[in-house]
Parts: sequence; structure tokens; C-alpha cells
Amino acid sequence: MKLTGRRMLAPTVAHLSFVRDDGQPLDFIPGQFLQVHFEYADGTATKRSYSLATIHDHALAPGDAVEIAVSYVAGGAATALFEGLDEGDHVEASGPFGRFCLMPADENRRYLLIGTGTGITPYRAMLPLLEKQMAQRGVEVVLLQGARSPGELLYGDEFRAFADAHPRFRYLPCLSRELPGPGSPQAHPDVCHGYVQQFLGQFAPDPEQDIAYLCGNPNMVDACFEALKEHGLPVPRIRREKYVSSK
Repeated sequence: MKLTGRRMLAPTVAHLSFVRDDGQPLDFIPGQFLQVHFEYADGTATKRSYSLATIHDHALAPGDAVEIAVSYVAGGAATALFEGLDEGDHVEASGPFGRFCLMPADENRRYLLIGTGTGITPYRAMLPLLEKQMAQRGVEVVLLQGARSPGELLYGDEFRAFADAHPRFRYLPCLSRELPGPGSPQAHPDVCHGYVQQFLGQFAPDPEQDIAYLCGNPNMVDACFEALKEHGLPVPRIRREKYVSSK
């Protein structure tokens, strides 16, 4: 696929836009991921997985954009690959893969979506489907996004705008180190100081009504998984995807 655009979401995270080399749209289910294939300096083949960030209404037609968020890691082979790409350059990719998706048969009353780092990416892609579910069956959605500082809230402005436009969607940034200053664009009553797992309890997770999604740092995923089980959520109603950092 060919790189068509790049913008920085945070000091070490880039949003990259591609199109397929054959010009065809990439039809995928929001929550799925791509695998990017490349080689280490010694010629050994390797690959990295990236959740699709593309926002597209698949009820209308497949979209042609292929968007991912990439964390840059000092000395990382994948980082060197992506930092070295110019617009018009190509990478090899396969997919989409994965089952970290909203299920058509879901009959829950609420989704609890929890993400840290680039683990927030699949929820961006899910926004059109969530909008439909809120309209069609009255589902409510709570999105808890964990980051260290306001500058690391990936797609935070988009989630806040979506929440402002949809009363059934609540967006809570959870900042572990640095809170936004008074009067800053990120300042909002829903901003929490701490880690996402600390704030799950205030939503009284309900084993009969809720389905939870956990994506991002493995320690966060494990902590939230245990907390949700303590609230009685059955394991099938807790859907997980761990992001393991690789060089």
C-alpha cells in the first residue's frame, strides 16, 4: 500500500494514511487490524500489527482510506521503516485480521470501552457503528481513555466532539501524570486524574447490561479484566486485545 499522508497525534505517535496499490477499497470490520511486513537490517523477515483507525460508514460502501496509528520507539525497526517513508512510498501489508469488533448479535444496554496508548485506535473506527447502535437500540457508551498527559490523548478532540454531539456517548480521559491547565482546550469536568482501572467502579459495571472492551497496555488490560470480573461480568462479555511493544 502507498503512503498518502502523515500527521503527528502526539510527540511519539503518528497517524498514517495509505491507499491500496491496486486502487481497491479495503473492506474491514471496525476493530480489525493489518499486519505490515518488512525486514530487519540482517534481512530477517518480520511483521507488526496495527489496528485500523479509519472512520468509514460501511453500510454505504467500502472506503479507500487505510489509516493506522504508529508509536515511534527509539531504535525500533518498525519505527525506522515508518519514519523513513515519504509520501508515495510503499509498504507491504496483509489483512484485515481480528475479532475485536462489535458483534451484530449484541443485546447489551451499554458498552464500556477502555483503551490506553494506540489501543484507543479501534474505538475511533467504531464510531459510525456506535452512532447507529445508539440511534437504533438506545445503547449507551462510555469511553475511558488512559494517557500520561493531555498531549498524549490520541484522537481526544474527535472523541470529545463525538461526545458533545451524542448524549448517549460519554468520554472520560484519565491522565496519570499531568492534568490540563485551566482554560486549556482539554480542560473538561470529565477529565480524571489517575489510571483507567481506578474509575471503572464509578460506572457500576452490570453483568446483565454491559459488554466491555479492553485494548492497549497488557498491565491495564489485565487490571481492568480482573476488576470487571469482580463486578460479576462474565468472561465472554469482556473482550480484550493487548498491545505488546516490539522493536
